[in-house]
Amino acid sequence: MSASIELEVDGRTVAISNPDKVYFTQRGETKLDLVRYYQAVAEPFLGVVRDRPLLLERYPDGASGKSWFQKRVPKTAPDWLHTVEVSTPNGTTSDALVAHDLAHILWAVNQGCLGFHVWPTHAGAEARSTAPPVFDAAGTELPPTGITDELRIDLDPSPGITLDDLKFAAVCTRELCAELGIDSRVKTSGSRGLHIYALLEPNWDGYQVRAAAVALARELERRHPEQITASWWKEERGNRVFVDFNQNAPHRTVFGAWCVRPKVGAQVSTPIAWSDLDAVIPEELTIATVPARVAESGDPWGDRTPQSIAPLLEMSERDMAAGLMDAPWPPVYPKMPNEPPRVQPSKAKKESS
Repeated sequence: MSASIELEVDGRTVAISNPDKVYFTQRGETKLDLVRYYQAVAEPFLGVVRDRPLLLERYPDGASGKSWFQKRVPKTAPDWLHTVEVSTPNGTTSDALVAHDLAHILWAVNQGCLGFHVWPTHAGAEARSTAPPVFDAAGTELPPTGITDELRIDLDPSPGITLDDLKFAAVCTRELCAELGIDSRVKTSGSRGLHIYALLEPNWDGYQVRAAAVALARELERRHPEQITASWWKEERGNRVFVDFNQNAPHRTVFGAWCVRPKVGAQVSTPIAWSDLDAVIPEELTIATVPARVAESGDPWGDRTPQSIAPLLEMSERDMAAGLMDAPWPPVYPKMPNEPPRVQPSKAKKESS
């Protein structure tokens, strides 16, 4: 391994150890190549993640090596790093790295971070929240989420779902959002899915944003029942695209825009223009191709403005008034009011027979 190098970034000196260490074996890109990638896309990347808490996915031996998720910034970190206290669904807190500037990102890359999972809030959002308290089914007050300013729709490819199926669902999502006056944007996930994002006005907490996502998923299923599903249980999805509303569950992180996946091909979760959706091949969007794409075409998300989810919340209220229950929550969350039993439907039928 070569000696460390030092980079002057944002008024800080960031050391990059073992810069020639291969992180991505398909083409042989190194840790330094990853650093250069984030430098190349710094403006659009920080435009999305700046001042948001990050969950780090660390691969110190590269994408082919062992990994772990790191919620807490180590005590050995430099004292200039910005951190913020964040909560898990059960109320456990930790000090998370804040994407304050590029120096913070490159510090994490040097730690072997090959995946940034981003909170839908900004640092300090809990302190700014005026939302009323929320209680679980047992009457216990839940940790506040703070102001949540992104709606994140994960189009999840069930077995048998093709990229064309996902693209169809993405267009349907865009059309519904546009009908409701919501400007939405699309990105590749860096893996097999597609993500639809809407930047939000600072008016809602995480519980309200999830309710909006549930309403959106259910309306998409009503309009396209053969192609799209809001069914949480896999056995009920069939050969349909699942709209994963629970990616908006409070304190949930999502793999960040412009972030490089821990895959041997160094695929990037890439924001794209809607006009490019038909032609895009996600596997080809890598650290080797995305910087040139940005240099040529610019940032397709650069003109986003905050949107209102009020129409979706009205849709949610109509669903509840019509007798629908809340959609199931992930198992790590407390049991919520109006939530159906957390039992696989086929198992519930056997137990009741």
